[in-house]
Amino acid sequence: MAEPLTDLPIGTADSGFYRGFSTHVTIPGKLAVAILIGWVIFFPDMASEALSVANTTLIAAFAGWYVYLVAALTLVALVLAIIPQSGTLRLGAPGEEPEFGAFSWFAMLFGAGIGIGLLTYSTGEPLSHFQTNPDTIRGLVEPASAGNVRTAYMYTFLHWGFAAWSTYALVGLAVGYVAYRRGLPLTIRSALAPLFGTHMSGIVGHLVDVVAVVATILGVAVTLGFGVEQFVTGLDRLGMGGWLLTGDGSASPAAIIIAVTVLVGASTISAISGVGNGIRLLSNLNMALSFLLLAVFLIFGSGLFGLELLGVGLFDYIRTLPSLALTLFSPEGSPINAELSQWQLDWSVFYWAWWIAFAPFVGMFIARVSRGRTVREFVLGVVLVPSLMGFVWMTMVGGTAIDLELSGAAKGAILDATMSDQLYATLSVMLSGPAANLMAGLVVLLLLTYLITSADSAILIINTINGAGEDDNERRRHILFWGAALGLVVASMLILGGIDALQTTMIIGALPFSVVVALMAVALIKAIVFDILRKRQGVATHGEAILSAHAAATGDRPRGG
Repeated sequence: MAEPLTDLPIGTADSGFYRGFSTHVTIPGKLAVAILIGWVIFFPDMASEALSVANTTLIAAFAGWYVYLVAALTLVALVLAIIPQSGTLRLGAPGEEPEFGAFSWFAMLFGAGIGIGLLTYSTGEPLSHFQTNPDTIRGLVEPASAGNVRTAYMYTFLHWGFAAWSTYALVGLAVGYVAYRRGLPLTIRSALAPLFGTHMSGIVGHLVDVVAVVATILGVAVTLGFGVEQFVTGLDRLGMGGWLLTGDGSASPAAIIIAVTVLVGASTISAISGVGNGIRLLSNLNMALSFLLLAVFLIFGSGLFGLELLGVGLFDYIRTLPSLALTLFSPEGSPINAELSQWQLDWSVFYWAWWIAFAPFVGMFIARVSRGRTVREFVLGVVLVPSLMGFVWMTMVGGTAIDLELSGAAKGAILDATMSDQLYATLSVMLSGPAANLMAGLVVLLLLTYLITSADSAILIINTINGAGEDDNERRRHILFWGAALGLVVASMLILGGIDALQTTMIIGALPFSVVVALMAVALIKAIVFDILRKRQGVATHGEAILSAHAAATGDRPRGG
């Protein structure tokens, strides 16, 4: 067999403002995001109407595509990790050690992936399913009853488990595999090189990277939107002023603008400091604060109830995962079918699109910090550990909220709160007086660090894609542009139509990248299968530059794959 492709030239500017950047990616990416921002700011009525039409037609038309694609991605990721021949392949030269230690690695995975979402949905999702889910719609169980708790967690685990992290893992593995074994640029288009070869150096490759940049902006914007809403709600809980919230409990335009300005400014400064400094330190801080908050719920909340939910929930999740992952509700036939279909669009399809839109950012970031790990270590570490952490969060925090409502202690205060306020409401019922305010302050601080970590990581990844795989932190002007663009998308969408507008835009934006992700899965399978065959035939599977660099660092003689 022939050796793999180890050179994928991507043209970059030699001088000027775009020195070191691919203008064929950077300029179209900036124009696409600028047009989106301008459309929302200057034509808000048209944008709102278009998003409403898309939400009722386009999204429903592609529901099956999202459902079956994510199921396939989960299966591919787990199979590649389990098979011995593929699981032992290393993302790097033979014997190369990981760049980051296990704790920092897991902390960065967790912080960049779902930290903000967990703070909003740790109470919000279990409580929502506690009241409405497919079983309550069918009349099989009473809403908000003790008999509905297991069903609520069955769907909560479905959305926050293997599906999300397998999507991230597959994108990260596809990029990291060709970058660290073959020396290709650390960018999205490189992952398709095993399928399309040097064609990815041209216009098709440029288009793939532009789609990845736009999807990243929209996916991260949704996450930041949730974080900003909950951040502002927390400030209101701490008595920072009645101007922070509107009459319906959502963040006011002034509060959104101020919060986004502060958060994007801080994240831009962190992005300039790079992965090894600001992002790593903030990720470690995030993890420490998260464990502290979790310990408070374990000790002062419904710890035993949460542990019971964790065990039962894991059993139900594994038992029902194949059937739930492949279930697609049709709106035809009856009002119940229509309601089931709408529930799936509002929850499962939204999540699958969110994970796909988030995948170029999280996948690239995971690839950036995972050099030296084997395929098995990469997949199992990325899929199992963060999923389990998410399950613990959902059962300890959400379980406490449900237990307080079932026991009558909350008297509806948690269920009646907005989603962004439910975590604070739970703390207020669970604790009292100064202790509740102290923990609310901890949540606000944790949100702040998660928001900064997610935004600065996204900015660096966008610059890496635009820079043909290079992440030179001196490109400050471009970091400033993407920080400002991200802030404008979040603020304009939240002011236009709240988080719903952001969600709809993101689901639509994720659609083109979902095609790229499907092709990445095929390309990754081909790359690994061919490398296994090459090893059997004694053909090199590593790029010479990779082997030479590793030999220079370790003093070993270069050797093949």
